Amino acid sequence: MSNQMLNRLQTSEGQELLVQMYGKQQLVEQTGRYQSLVEQFQAYFGEQEVGLFSSPGRCEVGGNHTDHNHGKVLAGSITLDTIGAAVKVDEPVITFFSEGYATKYVIDLQDIQPRSGDDGTTSLVRGIAAGFIEAGFQVGGFHAYISSNVFSASGLSSSASFEMLIGTILNHFYNDGTLDAVSMSKIGQFAENRYWNKPSGLLDQMACAYGGLIAIDFETPKEPVIKPVRWDFQKNGYSLVIVNTGGNHADLTEDYAAVPNEMYAVAKSLGASVCRDLSPEDIYANLKAVRAAAGDRAVLRALHFFEENGRVDEQVLALEENRFNDFLTLITASGNSSWKWLQNVYQSGAIQNQEIAIALSLTENYLKKIGAGACRIHGGGFAGVFLTIIPNEHAEAYMSWIGGMLETPVLVVNVREHGAVCLNELLDRK
Repeated sequence: MSNQMLNRLQTSEGQELLVQMYGKQQLVEQTGRYQSLVEQFQAYFGEQEVGLFSSPGRCEVGGNHTDHNHGKVLAGSITLDTIGAAVKVDEPVITFFSEGYATKYVIDLQDIQPRSGDDGTTSLVRGIAAGFIEAGFQVGGFHAYISSNVFSASGLSSSASFEMLIGTILNHFYNDGTLDAVSMSKIGQFAENRYWNKPSGLLDQMACAYGGLIAIDFETPKEPVIKPVRWDFQKNGYSLVIVNTGGNHADLTEDYAAVPNEMYAVAKSLGASVCRDLSPEDIYANLKAVRAAAGDRAVLRALHFFEENGRVDEQVLALEENRFNDFLTLITASGNSSWKWLQNVYQSGAIQNQEIAIALSLTENYLKKIGAGACRIHGGGFAGVFLTIIPNEHAEAYMSWIGGMLETPVLVVNVREHGAVCLNELLDRK
């Protein structure tokens, strides 16, 4: 029976959906990917009618480290994603296997208190279930096989992609799809904050859950304002290239936590809670006292926040007015600010290992040579990936050049229309 959904993907409507999600050039690959997913599910759980689910990774275009201080971001869901084949079960237990891992994950939903011995994956699933219940939604058991091509621990939000996949499965099976992207994102953030001890904002989950290129204003975090931005980079002559420098985010929690905490310290020194409640002039008027209270790096990071927040509005306006060269200039300015003011291109004190800084320097020289494009640190920073926006005709040569020197993965991504979704539901609507 589980072949029924695969048969639907082979129809014209199914193939059209995969093209919408991944692009025509990936149609054959993605069709085979879902077939393998169902086959692996069958190997573990037997032949059953399955639901197919997809949750994208995310690309941060503007607003580097602004969300946690109630700022603005420009981000998009991408064609790299976490996918799952799942069936609802009567027993209140979530059981799943994940490609590349030998672990059989079993989470008893009658015991969802945090456990010190849980690994990150188990903690997140337990936290998502707890978040659903705390928010007044239903949970229940399911069996699933999961696969992901989102680079792990690299800045493309593999964890948020996974969280939104689990949330979408629970939303589909037990809540009739009533949770919107904001509700799902808050639950993912709850799981990270309470069960994984990761002081994350809401950007990653929102970009994975919502879909498309979106501007988000977190001035009121409980009610973020979302504005879709209609822009197709490839159709307008440019490719989004993600360069993995080989660094890893796994052991950088302290570095990440220091960024919002130092911004909070600046705000606190001026009687506020977050930087969004201040203006640069507040710092200028009290510079000596703020430096003494929070430190110079904290001041620089707060100044980055103000400038980056304004740049998001300018980036959106530039795209809306078809001023792409101005948009690229703003991307470059964002990257420079992250490197010099925010200081998240490499860890403080690092001398031997500055993978992102090396790769950005090489890329800046390359873009200068061809006279087009822009690049910037991507996501949390300190390690992992960065973003290059380059003319389509130069993308392949650049990828070969930079990938050959770094000997790490380099790939083109597209912003996809769909966020975290159940493919069965999408096909039912066609």
